[in-house]
Parts: sequence; C-alpha cells; structure tokens
Amino acid sequence: MSARILVCDDEASLREMLQILLRREGYRVDVVDGVHAARDQLGSADPYDAVITDLVMPDGTGMEVLDAVRSRSANTQILMITAYATTGQAVEAMRKGAYDYVQKPFRNHELLATLEKALEKRAIVAENETLRAQVKSRWSEGQLIGKSPAMDRLRDLVKRVANATTSVLITGESGTGKEMVARSLHFQSPRAEKPFVVLNCGAVPENLIESELFGHVKGAFTGATTAKEGLFRAADGGTLFLDEVGELPPPLQVKLLRVLQDRQVRPVGGNTEVEVDVRVVAATNRNVESEVEAGTFREDLFYRLNVIRIEVPPLRERPEDIPVLAEYFLEKHAALQGRRLEFAPEATRWLAQQSYAGNVRELENIVERGVTLALGATVNREDLGDTHPSKKASNLSQIPEGNFDLDEYLTQVEKELLFRALDQAGGVRKKAAALLGMSFRQFRYRLAKHISPEVGDVAGD
Repeated sequence: MSARILVCDDEASLREMLQILLRREGYRVDVVDGVHAARDQLGSADPYDAVITDLVMPDGTGMEVLDAVRSRSANTQILMITAYATTGQAVEAMRKGAYDYVQKPFRNHELLATLEKALEKRAIVAENETLRAQVKSRWSEGQLIGKSPAMDRLRDLVKRVANATTSVLITGESGTGKEMVARSLHFQSPRAEKPFVVLNCGAVPENLIESELFGHVKGAFTGATTAKEGLFRAADGGTLFLDEVGELPPPLQVKLLRVLQDRQVRPVGGNTEVEVDVRVVAATNRNVESEVEAGTFREDLFYRLNVIRIEVPPLRERPEDIPVLAEYFLEKHAALQGRRLEFAPEATRWLAQQSYAGNVRELENIVERGVTLALGATVNREDLGDTHPSKKASNLSQIPEGNFDLDEYLTQVEKELLFRALDQAGGVRKKAAALLGMSFRQFRYRLAKHISPEVGDVAGD
C-alpha cells in the first residue's frame, strides 16, 4: 500500500501543487492550511507515514506541527519547508526529530528524493520493530538454534557479552550464521529498542561505501542532490553490523578506525563532525591475523574491532545440531507457504549424513528445496535433491609418493574451481563469485593470481 502523506501549508497554490505532485507519484495525500487544522487532522486519522509542513504560518509554526506529530507517532517522518531566513529554525527542528528540511524555492525532484529517503528510514525503523517483536515472542536469545555443547558455549558467551558496549568481531566460515549471532547480541542488549543496521562491506562499490557509512552533504559529488545521513547515524543508539569487514578498502579502514575512536562521523563533503552512539559488531570469514600480517588489513583497526572475539563453529563440528536445524527450517519454510509438513525418515537420515561445506545456509537451502518440491504432507528423500557441492569428494584419495607439494596442489584446485565457476556463470564474474560463496572482490583477487599478463582480464562483471 502506498504511503500516506500530510501536507501543511498556508499557501493554497503550494498545497495544490504538492497534492498533484505527490499523488502523481502514487502517494495518498491529505492537505491542511495551518497548525490548527493539522492538529485536528492528526487527531482524527491513523498515523501518517510522513508530514510535509511549512515552518512559518499565520496561526503557528512547523515546530508545533512537529510536536503534534510526535505526540501521535514516533515513526512518522517530518520534512520542513523553509525560506532562507528561517533555515536556523529548520536545523533546530531537525535536532528535535524532523528528518530534513527543503529550502524555498525548491525543485520537485529534490523534494521527492528527500521524501523517499525519509520513507526509507521509516521502513528501516519499522523492520527493526518487527524483528524485535518476533524475537521477543519466540526466541529470547535470537535464532541461535542447536543443542550441541558448542552452541551452548556460544549462547553463553553472547549472553555475557551482550550488555557490554565494546566492539565485537565475529569470525567463522561462510554460512555459519554470523549475522544471527550479531542479532542475538543486539536483541539481548540494552540497545534492543534501537535500530539494528546491517551493511555487507563486500556488496557496496568502493566509490559509494564511504557515503553509505558516513553519509554525505548535498552537492558533495555528482548526483548528491540531497543530503544523506549514512548508516552510522541511522544506527544511532543501536548496533551497526559490518559483515565481511575484511572487504573494506584501506582508506575506509582508516576512517572507520577514527569513528570507533572518536565516536564521531563526518559526512562526505561536510566540515563538521556529528556525534554518534553506535556499537559496532563486525564479521568476517577470513583469517584476519593473516590479513594483518600480509598488510591488507590494518593492525590498529583489527585490535579495535577484536576487543571481544566470537568464533562461530562450522556445522560439521556440531552434527547433533543438524536434525534440530532441519526441523526449524522445515517449520519456517512450510509456514511461509501456508503448509504443514514433516520429514520422511529416510530424508532425516540423509540430511544427517551430509558434510555441509556451505554450513547452516546450505542446510536451509536444501530444506527449502524439499518444502517447495514436496507434493503431499511429507518431504521425501528425493525432494531434497541428489547431490550438492559438499557431497563431492576430493580426487585425492591418498597422498602421492615422491615430492608432494601441498601448496601447489591447493593452488591448482583453486584455479580449477575458479574457472569452472566462470564457465558455469557464462563468464560473468559476479555470478561466478556467488556460485563459490565469496564476494566479488575476493573472487577478483583470487582469479588475478591465475591469469598471466598476456591473457588479460576475463569476461565482464
């Protein structure tokens, strides 16, 4: 359903123009001509998604509208329309909870872009509220599922660390559930009522990641038609989860270190720092100590992030958790499809015998496939698929005699897998990286080691 917008302005022509503009964009729009009418409208309707209000009106100010909105809904986003002479008041309104201000005369696309960003923030807050409700209603410790001693130790460590404010580094193989550990930390902490914001550092282009983290001011670079607050400010009071933090380029590592030390961010193109209260939880599937030794990850940032270390064990080291997780994923995906299902005994046995190179993520994918393909009320063995990558055995059945070189052997295996993935992905490197469960940057780095200068680069992104 489209967002509901309330426009409050004493100028009839501007109200009419905004009503036409916003309805053309698909929004549901109500208009009022002043503060008193805004109060009446806010009291008689369900909370609006956003309110656009003039700052100075004959019967009051936009600050009074802001107070009226906040008394009804903490999540409604407020945009101020202001003339040059009242910009200082607009900034004060932002300190009191307004999302942003638009200065008269404004261009339609600038107003629409600012409104879209405000509604995106509202969606993030609403999503966090939903997640908190889900966690509180069913899993008091987050979705850390398992009955093995390894999971007992993990849950105990998370519980002891949750109330601290120090940074946490979560390590473990791809697919082990590092984000679930981070969510559990957040929802058991005093920050549980504040946002939990996620950034996959390997999924954002290098030229955009600084703006994504720290925000930017209007006009900071080509295309920056509006200001952006950045994820640190979006997570203020809560937790920022930096997944695959090892993918951060060196210049960003320096700036992240400074934020962790000073608790302040400077938007791209800005001249002043903004204080933030954010707990940073980072995760990586790399050997960070080796990265530090190789000079690709800053030692000082590593020590700042690694105040508390949580290692998530791979699924092969806790096989007793496989049936528990499988039942959980069966219930989850069956519910999403509006069904009630159970495993056939041979399906349960087969699941317990697999090695799961892709860890918990791979197990969930297999179960989801079974739920989708099951014809009746039972997920049978054949519904789960015939083979998957972790089931394939190595061609090396025994250690060869003579001068066996392990490094050379592993290099050849890596090269073969990289080029097989490229071939399967039709030469598209991003797809090939996804097939191997790694980020595009990791794939590009590994591939470069196996391409001679004469050959040059391979197929496109």
